This record gives sequence, C-alpha cells and structure tokens, in this order.
Amino acid sequence: MNKDEIYLDNAATTRALDSVADKVKEVMIKDYGNPSSLHKKGLEAEMIVKEAREEIASVLSCSPKEIIFTSGGTESNNMAIIGGSMALKRKGKHIITTNVEHASVRNTMAFLEEMGYEITYVPVNRDGVVSTEDIKKAIRDDTVLISVMMVNNEIGSVMPVSEIGEMINEVNELQVHKNYKILFHVDCIQAFGKYRINPEKSHIDMLSVSGHKIHGPKGVGFIYIKDKTKIKPIIYGGGQQNGMRSGTDNVPGIAGLGLAAKEIYTDFETKTDCMYELKDYMIDRLSEMDNVTVNSKKGREYAPHIINASFNGIRSEVLLHALEEKNIYVSSGSACSSNAKGKNDKAKISETLKGIGLNQGQGESAVRFSISSFTTRDEIDYTIEVLSEMIGMLRMFVRK
Repeated sequence: MNKDEIYLDNAATTRALDSVADKVKEVMIKDYGNPSSLHKKGLEAEMIVKEAREEIASVLSCSPKEIIFTSGGTESNNMAIIGGSMALKRKGKHIITTNVEHASVRNTMAFLEEMGYEITYVPVNRDGVVSTEDIKKAIRDDTVLISVMMVNNEIGSVMPVSEIGEMINEVNELQVHKNYKILFHVDCIQAFGKYRINPEKSHIDMLSVSGHKIHGPKGVGFIYIKDKTKIKPIIYGGGQQNGMRSGTDNVPGIAGLGLAAKEIYTDFETKTDCMYELKDYMIDRLSEMDNVTVNSKKGREYAPHIINASFNGIRSEVLLHALEEKNIYVSSGSACSSNAKGKNDKAKISETLKGIGLNQGQGESAVRFSISSFTTRDEIDYTIEVLSEMIGMLRMFVRK
C-alpha cells in the first residue's frame, strides 16, 4: 500500500484549510491597508479585524471587546501570566500551576521566579489530571494567579477547568475583603476546536488560543480577557487594541483565524465524534502490539485527537525517522520541547511523562500521534501495518 503522506502530528500544527489560505491571500493582496490608518483602505482592514473578533466572540459567547489578537499561543500565555501577575504584584507574588504545563507556561513561570515570585507546581495523578482539591489546598493569602491547561499537549488528559473555576470563584467571594480577586488563566491551545468553551460559565478570566492548531495560519492567536480584569500589557508602542497589545494588527492572519474558528465549530459534534471513534480505534490497535504501552486513554475522558504510546526498547526519535521514511509524520512529544536534552546528550523525559509515572525507558520511547477531522481509518490501518513491520527490526538494533 502506497501513501503519499500520512500526517499524524496535528497537535504540533495543522494544515491550513483551503478556504483559510484563500482568505489570507485575498487580504494580503486586496485589503492590505493598515487598520490604524484613517483612510478607506485602513477602514476596510479595520472592518476585517472587527468581523474576525466578532466571529471568535460568538464561538466563546463573550463580548468582542474581550478578544485581543496576538502572535499565537506563546504570546497569549505570556501576556496572561506576566501581565496578570504584574498587575497584582502589590497584592501578592504567589502563583499556582501544574507540573505538566506547556513550555510557554513553564518557562514563563521560571522567568517570574527570577523576578521574585513564588510558584507552586501542583502534581497530577497517574492519569495526568490535576485535583481541584489539591489546587485549593495550595491557595495562600498572597496567591494572585492560577494557571491550568485544559488539555495536555502530550497525552491528551483533560483538566477539570470548570470545577477549578467554580472553586476559585467561591474562594474569591469568601475573600472579598482582600480588594482583589485571584485570576484564573486557562491554556486552551489544545482544547479550542475540540470542546465548546464558555469562559464566563467556567469563571475563566484569561484564555489562550493559537490559530495554527485549528487549521488556521501560523503566527496568530488570541487571548480572551474578561472585562474589567486587571492585567498589564507586555508589549508597548502605538496603543493598538485599546493599549493592551501594541503593534500593527496582522490583518491577513486575523482574517484567517476568524474563518478557521468559524469552520472548526461548523458540524462540530459530527467531527469530534468521528475523531473520538478514530482515536479509540487506534488505541485498540496499538494495545494489541507487543511491548507497546499506550499512555493515553480511550473515550471522552481524554481529548479526541492525541494518542501517546511507548514503544519499549526503541528511542522515540529513531521510530519517528523510520516512520518518516514511509511518509508518516508523528512527534516524539511536544514540538516546543522535543529538542530538550539532559546531561551527556541523554533524552530528557518531559515533566508530563514523569508526572504520570513513566520511567526513563518508557519516556525515551514515547511517541505522540495526533489526528484531525481529516484523518481516515485507512491511514490509521496503514500506520499500524508499518509499525508492526518495523518495530521488531528496530529493537534488534537498539543501543545497549
């Protein structure tokens, strides 16, 4: 069986929809005005930004003024965590997060630690899920921010975000005498487009999203900031977006992001149901293979698009490149951290894999498969067929 390309790395990035690519090209060539300009071309560009903001606000059931466009998920996470904590630094310098966050959160926390903040990293259980009660126990009088991802980008575990938001809201109501509220930030970069998200109902103050995870353009994303939330900008300049994010708006990217957000939630239930069915099927097939441990779970307990498995005895990068020779594209982990090395150039196990109890060998052999609504069962069958043929041979050549 010959396949031109089987792309199973959608958690790293997705191929832009044809309609999105066409929209971006049209705006770059036709509606190229600066939205800050007062002439007709500028007003036309401003209208495109306004329409995209309204489209995204409609999806989140929020006000358009609560949407700020950014360069992507990393900037959105930085803006929420740094901006939120800096706005409340006179109230306290304690932040709570989990020990399985994406590098764009984890490294931002490390930066704040250098600035004198104290970070509490709450561990997850063996399923990769944090306990709301453990988050609550970590809250102190000087806690100003809690940041939790909704969907883990490596294994697909889903955090109880609404439950955590409700708990934080109750704590804030009990501590109204403090004259400030603990801010709740949620990294929704792997969750947006896979779940219906209502930040108001979940008591979320800030929410991060990236365009290239939902078949939109790279280099564009947004942050939801609840109205009246105290947050300081981290980029200064011409005062665009009400001073919250200076810099000329990326109008083509924003237009593509707005369209991608609309398209990802069109026929949403049908697409997600198909992805869950395909995910469960792949997990079943992988579970049948010798010396393969599946680190993700079937069903709605985990996200619909991420399957992580350890191919014991084979280094993940070896298997990744062997699959690449067959035009099958997967990941050895998060695309933003897959190059991390420890001492003696030894592969560094991610905090997520350590957090769920994997040992060094299991972590070094972990591969992430991530599907989209365009993935087919035939592609999964071919991937399993190729894996079955190659893993025995690869184990024969494993370095001792």
